Amino acid sequence: MTRLATIAALLKSQSTLALATRAADGWPRVTPLFYLSRDDLRIFWFSSAASEHSKTLRKNPVAAVAVYRPTERWREIRGVQMRGTVAVVADPAERRAIAEAYAARFGLGKLLQAGMACSSLYAFDPSWIRYIDNSRRLGYRFEVRMASSGMPD
Repeated sequence: MTRLATIAALLKSQSTLALATRAADGWPRVTPLFYLSRDDLRIFWFSSAASEHSKTLRKNPVAAVAVYRPTERWREIRGVQMRGTVAVVADPAERRAIAEAYAARFGLGKLLQAGMACSSLYAFDPSWIRYIDNSRRLGYRFEVRMASSGMPD
């Protein structure tokens, strides 16, 4: 399995990410969010435009993301740390396709789907990724830098 495929498999196996942004006061903020990911490692989530992290991203569209498998054993720690940029998805067809997949993946009822309709769809494009897998050995990791095309440098 290639490095990108390894990262993509981990992202698809989990459902919640930790989104880190830096607010206007300079302090970091971390928000847990449901997400969907694609094989190209692009990540999507829905959030209210009024949320603090959404307001912060409008002013400064850079963020860090962490996704990891929950565990209580250090030998099972596996996850990714990523840095990249965030943008609102404006294309109606892409938004509709992501919304359908999101609702299906998370079993969202009509009430939550109505909330999604009032929310913005965000896309995270990673520029740097660190993959960690202690099941291979303590401290095992590799890094990938992504070009603006979404492909590794």
